[in-house]
Amino acid sequence: MNRDLFARHRAVLPDWLALYYEDPLEITHGEGRYVWDAAGNKYLDFFGGILTTMTAHALPEVTKAVAEQAGRIVHSSTLYLNRPMVELAERVAQLSGIPDARVFFTTSGTEANDTALLLATADRRSNTILAMRNSYHGRSFSSVGITGNRGWSPTSLSPLQTLYVHGGVRTRGPYAHLDDRDFIDACVADLEDLLGHTRAPAALIAEPVQGVGGFTSPPDGLYAAFREVLHERGILWIADEVQTGWGRTGEHFWGWQAHGRSGPPDIVTFAKGIGNGMSIGGVVARAEIMNCLDANSISTFGGTQVTMAAGLANLNHLLEHDLQGNARRVGGLLIERLRAVAAQVPHVREVRGRGLMIGVELTRPGTDEAAPEAASTVLEEARAGGLLVGKGGGHSTSVLRIAPPMSLTVAEAEEGAAILERALRSI
Repeated sequence: MNRDLFARHRAVLPDWLALYYEDPLEITHGEGRYVWDAAGNKYLDFFGGILTTMTAHALPEVTKAVAEQAGRIVHSSTLYLNRPMVELAERVAQLSGIPDARVFFTTSGTEANDTALLLATADRRSNTILAMRNSYHGRSFSSVGITGNRGWSPTSLSPLQTLYVHGGVRTRGPYAHLDDRDFIDACVADLEDLLGHTRAPAALIAEPVQGVGGFTSPPDGLYAAFREVLHERGILWIADEVQTGWGRTGEHFWGWQAHGRSGPPDIVTFAKGIGNGMSIGGVVARAEIMNCLDANSISTFGGTQVTMAAGLANLNHLLEHDLQGNARRVGGLLIERLRAVAAQVPHVREVRGRGLMIGVELTRPGTDEAAPEAASTVLEEARAGGLLVGKGGGHSTSVLRIAPPMSLTVAEAEEGAAILERALRSI
């Protein structure tokens, strides 16, 4: 059955549409932290549809909200008043930490980042953007243009001029040998030097934790230090929270809060987990920035009633059950468990992350050379053992990405760690 579906997939879909596994997997249903394939095999899901199933598969509150809303009306566009959209926007604005916030809903993180770039360049009348090396911001023309990860950047053409800044990766690059304080100082000095050679950019866009880049992050406070430099020059700060938002890092509700000493970002983008699988993205910005556009605009599918109902139900569940706190507690235990395993596996260079956003970087033993073939081996072995994980990384895809639903239990964390340990030892 899988072979037939795979052949049909290849016949009608693009060659560049990536699939995991030598024998691609068809997931047919899920419940809680588990999913099942077409053959009836059960898997513990440690990737959640690329960090999108944030709370749980088939969460009753969300499925009920979707069904009830679909029974009334599914869609009307932003040309009409929309109660669920207003209610979710009120919640997101209040949670964002941005004063006088306005919220615009999109259908994806790519579209959210695209909108943020439009707002920043229009507001600052500049088409120059600062971005981080090793970053990923989506697959639209403008977001590909600012992505600092060659593996996800299929063209050099772009409507924007992009300048890349050091700092998104702590343990690689020219400043890796420095301590945290000196690392931040060096990155700030590099930013100041870069700005001395160009007209003022519109904005810096940065993921607090780089997602596709392999769950890398700078020392806490780097972006706060950057913000001081940017603010002096009238340059905006866009925090791409598509993967880090809603408490996944455990310590904070938003990833930018680890860098909040100099105040909140000017613009925050979000997507992924807020819909728990429904297609929701969005932008939060100060009113003066959000309202800077001098032409009409709408969104046909952004903020549609059924997705907003799902987002409201999912957000309520997340807050009422303190899933941020659970991500901190269970994620902390999982990281320590994996670090204990890593100490005995020569291919593991580093286990890093925050909360339930964990990266396991694989290299050839005794070197810093990426080992993508080892990552592929572990991915296959983990699946054979009943565990789904993701992959990522900068110069080469050699980082295992672990991001289960934030309701993960201690027992499930131990189950997944045991399977992953066997898979790592199989390299």
